[in-house]
Amino acid sequence: MSAEATNPGAQSRRRGRPRIDLRRLGRAALLGPVSRDRLPDAIGHVADAHRAHHPDADLAVLHRAYVLAETSHRGQFRKSGEPYITHPLAVTLILAELGAETTTLTASLLHDTVEDTEVTLDQVRAEFGEEVTYLVDGVTKLEKVDYGAAAEPETFRKMLVATGDDVRVMSIKLADRLHNMRTLGVMRPEKQARIAKVTRDVLIPLAERLGVQALKSELEDLVFAILHPEEYERTRILIAANSGTVDPLTGIADGVRGVLREAGISAEVLIRPRHFVSVHRVQLKRGELRGSDFGRLLVLVAEDADCYAVLGELHTCFTPVVSEFKDFIASPKFNLYQSLHTAVVGPGGEVAEVLIRTHQMHKVAEAGVVALGNPYAGGPGDGAQQAGDEREDPTRPGWLSRLLDWQQNAPDPDTFWSSLREELAGDSEITVFCADGHTLVLPAGASCVDAAYAQYGDDAHSCIGARVNGRLATLSTVLNDGDTVQPLLAQDATSGPASDWLDHARTPAARIAISGWLAVNPEGVKVPAAAPRPQVNVPADRRAAANAVTDLPDVTVRLAGCCTPVPPDVVTGFSVRGAAVTVHRQECPAVARMKAVGRAPVEVRWGDAAECRVTLVAEAFGRPRLLADLTEAIATADAAIVSATVEPPSEQRVRHTYTLQLPDAAGLPALMRAMRDVAGVYDVSRAQHPAAAG
Repeated sequence: MSAEATNPGAQSRRRGRPRIDLRRLGRAALLGPVSRDRLPDAIGHVADAHRAHHPDADLAVLHRAYVLAETSHRGQFRKSGEPYITHPLAVTLILAELGAETTTLTASLLHDTVEDTEVTLDQVRAEFGEEVTYLVDGVTKLEKVDYGAAAEPETFRKMLVATGDDVRVMSIKLADRLHNMRTLGVMRPEKQARIAKVTRDVLIPLAERLGVQALKSELEDLVFAILHPEEYERTRILIAANSGTVDPLTGIADGVRGVLREAGISAEVLIRPRHFVSVHRVQLKRGELRGSDFGRLLVLVAEDADCYAVLGELHTCFTPVVSEFKDFIASPKFNLYQSLHTAVVGPGGEVAEVLIRTHQMHKVAEAGVVALGNPYAGGPGDGAQQAGDEREDPTRPGWLSRLLDWQQNAPDPDTFWSSLREELAGDSEITVFCADGHTLVLPAGASCVDAAYAQYGDDAHSCIGARVNGRLATLSTVLNDGDTVQPLLAQDATSGPASDWLDHARTPAARIAISGWLAVNPEGVKVPAAAPRPQVNVPADRRAAANAVTDLPDVTVRLAGCCTPVPPDVVTGFSVRGAAVTVHRQECPAVARMKAVGRAPVEVRWGDAAECRVTLVAEAFGRPRLLADLTEAIATADAAIVSATVEPPSEQRVRHTYTLQLPDAAGLPALMRAMRDVAGVYDVSRAQHPAAAG
């Protein structure tokens, strides 16, 4: 199967050309009809495309880069028999059509010189500066090492590392793969299929996430033709048959133009044909295709406010399909995409999908991060980043930052590869809020486990539950866009994740961290038994309650019921009626209140007595035998229940308050862990309110 036979670009485009067309250009288009005895002016095609987006661009550097690339690749040929220079030219032309700035185009022309010719990075640096050198080096590193069976995983792992510093590296790589896919017909069928599968699994999702829809659409069609030739051929026949019929979208588009003209809204209304894969998906969804299913209306306006004005007119003058409305302007997609989506019913009953966006939104929708220019330039023009300066890319999406974080912890290429494919398979994201107001961007379907690891990293191993929108929630709770989540961490560092956390983890970062901990701790957390302390009598000149003592003579020392301090809490005391001193934890709210009214604190400290009393609050989901299981866990920890209070259930949640007598304060952490291990219990904490009984 040749590249020409599989190229869906053979279909003639009807109804205008709003989509950036990156279809194959032949050798004549690249090199021009010139004789072999002189240097062809091939760079002129790139210059024209570049000037269309950047009228004031300096083209001299492109000419110099072309001369270096052409002379260094001279005598090299592609497997198709074409001169090798046609490849960097085609890659650069793709990026120029997308609106890439001059630095990216210069690096694209040179992207294979260091790898495949005698040109060195030092030569590139001397001629074109640090910025171009950085990009060329980044692309070169992607293809430099042969990893055998692990070539694809390691190549794309390296791609992520390089892209983390500059998204333009990935833009060049995507354009490079697109041109290679266009000319894949010269390879063996099995190699075509292998490259097409990798392109489908990784490159197309990456293009989607970078917002480069023009690249993504053509890559999808090329992969579709190779991996599913029969379905591709049926789709091609459907599109060809529809091209000879009356297009119902034409009449609806005329109606939309009239409505907007009467409303005084300046807009461009175009018919946007669907590409092959899009038509195929619509057919799978709806069965028999209607005439309006082969395209969508695209309305382009000047300002954001005009988008909503257009929407109002369409929904007033046409019957809207309410279920089809989506607002990606107020809530942009993860890949920078902004647009209003709706659908209206035409006069003949045909349903037309409508996209409403500004011209700038359309540029970004088609070219994504490529359309945003040089993210490191300090002002107009390309600018150069000084060597050694910290590089921070403002165009780098949050999902890419997450990939860069977890790829460093992936233990092997296979784990990285499977995690990468799983991450890229998600096509939407949610934003959740932390208790301190910060936001976390997570893939749709993420749970409280994912939020904990996104916020706390490996410290989330000690997570014991979460509050979602102020209410207790299980770690498996799936989060929704806009939720406020507060992971609850145990105070002791010996806690660890359970194996079933993997069932709830959606993000690679969480899964890799949990798997790594479980590999190191195959038997889970082991709690050492607390060693009892010897009982020591209090000196005769001091009075003590439990093991708190004070130097004041002839006073009784009592532990406050509001905070039930135990060793080794930092404590302070206050004199009360009856020749007594009440001991509070330093952070107890009562301490601040008494100091505010002028009460002088009394110095107290812990003695050597081992026994202590503490009030614990257990929050859980209500279930049968919960009280029995909790009291059994308390008894197993050798603690005596002084009093217990169970509040009435509220929204399936219950709160148990226990005042307990412990033989040794050192056993408190183990007791709290034992209570947390009871099924249905999501939080166990020290009381911060008056005890139920004394």
